[in-house]
Amino acid sequence: MPKQPQHKPVIRTIAMPADTNPAGDIFGGWLMGQMDLAAGNTAARVARGRAATIAVDGMSFLKPVKVGDEVSIYATLQSTGRTSMKIFVEAWRRDRYEFETEQVTHATFTFVAIDEHRRPRPLDLAS
Repeated sequence: MPKQPQHKPVIRTIAMPADTNPAGDIFGGWLMGQMDLAAGNTAARVARGRAATIAVDGMSFLKPVKVGDEVSIYATLQSTGRTSMKIFVEAWRRDRYEFETEQVTHATFTFVAIDEHRRPRPLDLAS
């Protein structure tokens, strides 16, 4: 059983009825969007500017998210290249009336730092 990260989540939100599929579960696309926002926030901080998502690897939906669940998204920088960075993202749910949490998905997002013309630019990791 995976352990919840000890650092603060990048995003914490509540799953709402508007985010559901016809079966009443939260759309995987909504959850992936939340994960991309968290990864993008981390990427922008590392890049010290704009960054664009170029790939998502290993997306695994482990458990459903239900309406009313608190969803916490954690992002961890895994590696950097000349212009790119890999960020591991985990999503955890907590029933609004309970204390225990469970991991619902994870994936590795790859971002590229971009300039004002939307072209790749080198990361400035020395500062």
